[in-house]
Amino acid sequence: MPFAIDPAVVTEEFESAPLRLTIDLGAIADNWRDLAKRSGSARTAGIVKADAYGLGIEDVGQTLYHAGARDFFVALPTEGATLRPYAPEARIFVLAGIWAGQEQIFFDNDLVPVISSEEQLAFWMSVLSERGEHPCALQVDTGFNRLGLRPEDALALAGDVSRPASFAPVLVMSHLACGDDQASPMSHRQLESFRTVSTAYDGIDASLSASSGIFLGPDYHFDLTRPGIALYGGEALNGVANPMRPVVKAEARILMLRDAKAGETVSYGATQTLARDSRLAVVSAGYADGFLRSNSGAGVPLRQAVQQGGTGFVSGTRVPIAGRVTMDMTIFDVTDLPRDAIRAGDYVELFGDNIALDDVARAAGTIGYEILTSLGLRYERAYLEGEI
Repeated sequence: MPFAIDPAVVTEEFESAPLRLTIDLGAIADNWRDLAKRSGSARTAGIVKADAYGLGIEDVGQTLYHAGARDFFVALPTEGATLRPYAPEARIFVLAGIWAGQEQIFFDNDLVPVISSEEQLAFWMSVLSERGEHPCALQVDTGFNRLGLRPEDALALAGDVSRPASFAPVLVMSHLACGDDQASPMSHRQLESFRTVSTAYDGIDASLSASSGIFLGPDYHFDLTRPGIALYGGEALNGVANPMRPVVKAEARILMLRDAKAGETVSYGATQTLARDSRLAVVSAGYADGFLRSNSGAGVPLRQAVQQGGTGFVSGTRVPIAGRVTMDMTIFDVTDLPRDAIRAGDYVELFGDNIALDDVARAAGTIGYEILTSLGLRYERAYLEGEI
């Protein structure tokens, strides 16, 4: 569905901005409802860490809350405190857990720490002894080798009759390492390990799946799923058509159109030599805006492995990046467009309706997550409400 901008949300600042970001909150709500349906009987959370993947934790959090989400995950307690007014009755889990000096922000904002190590567990026990009962989650590492207790330690804790009654986790969770690869045997190994642990915590909610795990089927859903990238329109699985609605469109203004002769070079390092007389569009977006340098048309190491660089979209046509992306500007080759098709002041789509987020990521040798979370602060934003 194309981004149809409601004139009511378009400000003068948006219309004249060098960089524009259109965020479809209705699409985010639709994606959450889609993922909730795919999650079957499991509840569906909303992952809003990293400022809701760069799109604004306040607006996105409120949208997901109104759509029905009652569980949220953030990375840091400050993110949880920011979210709390927009999700007043929700459980907000903090993935980094709790550390000395953070007790007040957790209790003041009713945040749920995710306990992931013996050190955090010991500290949390001491906090409970001083402040009384407060919910927590327990993370188990089933093969990722990132955060989480080892399964044998989590099992020992479950069976420890001497553990304080005040230690009462409301969730036991783990995270898939290869969930985006449906053929990977790693996910099944992790599933079996997590089943063993979750069974030992009988009566406590269990959660294993982020976006990709939802698509692996009911065995992976448990009591709570935790979609992130799929909420924001990104691909959850490798090599599978993306069923999610696009959520965000990024555009940059054409600052100048210039003619260049065959044999001349383009951008830093003179890494691209023009093979024909060309017309170039210089736009106001660069790697400071999350349009990564690795997306360049030439002159970066990635082009030795992946020949095709990034593209933009303008006047109904994809146009290639010429030379290197720079900090604040990118040059596109618009030679194949009629001369009167575009002019300075027009906008080039960087991703959105016509260029998928993950196509940009592939051209840059990365993933959609990095593109979104690198957007920065220079885009003027318009939020489309839609039906939430």
